[in-house]
Amino acid sequence: MTNQFQSVRGRVMRHASRYFLMGLLIVGASWASAAIAATTTLKNISYDTLPGGSVQLHLNFGDGPVPEPRIFTTDNPPRIAVDLPDTTNAAGRHMDIGKGSTSGVSAVSAGGRTRVVVELMRASSYQSRVDGNSLVLTINNGTANQSVTTAATIDPTKRLPSSSDGPAISNIDFRRGPNGEGRVLISFSGSGAQPEMTHQGDKVLVTIDHANLPANLAQRLDTLDFATPVQSITSRVGNGGGARIEIDTKGTVETSAYQTPDQYVVEVAPKKAAAKDERLAKLDAQPNYNGKRVTFNFQDIPVRSALQLIADISGLNLVASDSVGGSVTLRLVNVPWDQALDVILRAKSLDKRRNGNVIWVAPQAELAKYEQDLADAKLKAQDTAELVTDYVPISYGKAADIAKLLTTGSMQGGGGGGGGSNTQRGFLSPRGSVSFDQRTNTLLINDTPEKIRQLRELIAVLDKPVQQVLIESRIVVATDDFTRELGVKWGVSGNQTNNNNIITTAPTGDGALKYGTGVHNNIVNYNNAVTDWVANGSQGAPPHPGAVTLPGGFNVNMPVNGGSTLGFAILGANYAIDLELSAAQSEGRGEVISSPRVITANQQEAVIRQGQEVGYVTYQNQGSGTGGAPTASVQFKDAVLELKVTPTITADNRVYLAINVKKDALAGFLNTPNGQVPQIDTREVNTSALVDNGQTVVLGGIYEVNKSNTISKVPGLGDIPGLGALFRNTKRSTTKAELLIFVTPRILSDTLQ
Repeated sequence: MTNQFQSVRGRVMRHASRYFLMGLLIVGASWASAAIAATTTLKNISYDTLPGGSVQLHLNFGDGPVPEPRIFTTDNPPRIAVDLPDTTNAAGRHMDIGKGSTSGVSAVSAGGRTRVVVELMRASSYQSRVDGNSLVLTINNGTANQSVTTAATIDPTKRLPSSSDGPAISNIDFRRGPNGEGRVLISFSGSGAQPEMTHQGDKVLVTIDHANLPANLAQRLDTLDFATPVQSITSRVGNGGGARIEIDTKGTVETSAYQTPDQYVVEVAPKKAAAKDERLAKLDAQPNYNGKRVTFNFQDIPVRSALQLIADISGLNLVASDSVGGSVTLRLVNVPWDQALDVILRAKSLDKRRNGNVIWVAPQAELAKYEQDLADAKLKAQDTAELVTDYVPISYGKAADIAKLLTTGSMQGGGGGGGGSNTQRGFLSPRGSVSFDQRTNTLLINDTPEKIRQLRELIAVLDKPVQQVLIESRIVVATDDFTRELGVKWGVSGNQTNNNNIITTAPTGDGALKYGTGVHNNIVNYNNAVTDWVANGSQGAPPHPGAVTLPGGFNVNMPVNGGSTLGFAILGANYAIDLELSAAQSEGRGEVISSPRVITANQQEAVIRQGQEVGYVTYQNQGSGTGGAPTASVQFKDAVLELKVTPTITADNRVYLAINVKKDALAGFLNTPNGQVPQIDTREVNTSALVDNGQTVVLGGIYEVNKSNTISKVPGLGDIPGLGALFRNTKRSTTKAELLIFVTPRILSDTLQ
């Protein structure tokens, strides 16, 4: 028997050694294959801080080549993952950074590849490039609403040749993931594409500059039947060239994207509820029991025995406290075992705490005392923990303002800093303190390491760049003038000698008498001169009659000033008729365009003004007496173009504008007893409007029309039909003026460099 046992044992040992040797060979082969596959080693990871809070990571591969990376991003939590194929990790597993939006970086190697994960405090854009034997990753200090650039720049020698216009999009496809997520697959004919993913309301926009979109792919894809958050995919050519792909989503979603040399994948998944919201929902909702159904019918069974039965059925590890005792009567038919457990616990004033597959059952008072003792121990450990000092530079805000938020106590902000009160600590621990330096805009925090870590996360949320808005306004004043005037001048002059008198028409009432008397006197003088010349023997030159100026003028004088004239005259032996027609027509069109532009931060008022101050002098008497000289004073009135605006960026990427636009112009001066006072034409609009990003709206307009008809005529004669036109002056004018105010807000991208 002994020999047979030894023989069997020998055979078993030989087989075991053989199988062990084969296992070693298999493990060695796998190690060898992994070693052969992994041809590159990640030596170390370092970083540099750049202006503006950006962080530049350097992944150094020593003397080996830089592998072609596969980079993708996630939104919740914000991460940038870099997969390096055929690479082993010789760098550290984790490195804390805590600069800008970059919290830290981790590197893990498995299966012949290495994954480098950049941990972010908020979603940020990045750029990647190859520099010698290093992969350089630059992470901007961005915000959650900024565009996320996911294009990776790899070694140019590894790229396929492409056209000057960029790679062409070969296909746009859609897939449903295993967990209900939607995946948009954009394939390219070559490498070198640089997509940019942005969020705009319920849409995910993918912009690919310098990419060709074939006409057959410029279409809309309906994806409702796939039961994912993606409703449709619309592809079109961008305004400035390239391709623009709009992904319509439904509900609250999480997006991520990654890129290979010839494909870009956008993944849209339903957003998971926050842990806090889940806890609140659990408090309000009824318990959901889904355990195996059991039937119990016991009379006075010990509680510990009932708990043992439930542990055997559930397969969980159950630990009962020594104070758990007593008996219980059960009659439960076809109920889940977890509901039966709750019934037993409530009947005996017990409670449970679960950690993994282990359940601890104890009286409620005992559990409450344990948790209270644990909390007291944590507080005592916090009170005795070592205090450390940390320096947090503030990039976009003011250190004094953030210090005031961190502690609700009084602040002493002198030249170097300030601190909080002892009674109200705010976000600090009871022994913590915060100060600030105004010169360097730096926070100085003295607290426990755990509390400093929490404060850094809070400061990263508060210290972020404020979005800026470009406000473009255009004020247009258009005028249109038309004037038409018609006038006439005419007169009749004549003379007739009657008993040495002249009968004539003249503009004045007594002209005929005056001119007639003058002619009579000239005739008498001429006759006397002839008599004297004959009496003297006709010596010398005979006398001549004196010249007589006959009356002249217009009986009707209603001309057009500055107009064109047409004259007509008839001259007879004893009469003259003069007729002059005048007419004028003028048309004028004018347009004044003012285009003020201003950039301001979100919720910050901006004012831009341009114009002149019109000065004028007024006089004021010093007293009631006449002896004092008046006092002159110089005053000014503004005649300016002013744009005053306060933008507010909404959650759906629109802009709410509180805007005031004023356009003044000098119209002239008004004479007063105290001097001349300028008259100002004022045009002003004060309103609020909700405008889409980049949309142009008309805030308001004023349209004015002035019409006038003026007739100057001789009473009675000017009303005669037909002939009345010879006795009147007619003027008709029309003036039109229109004011339009256009406003265009544009949200400036944080990624513009």
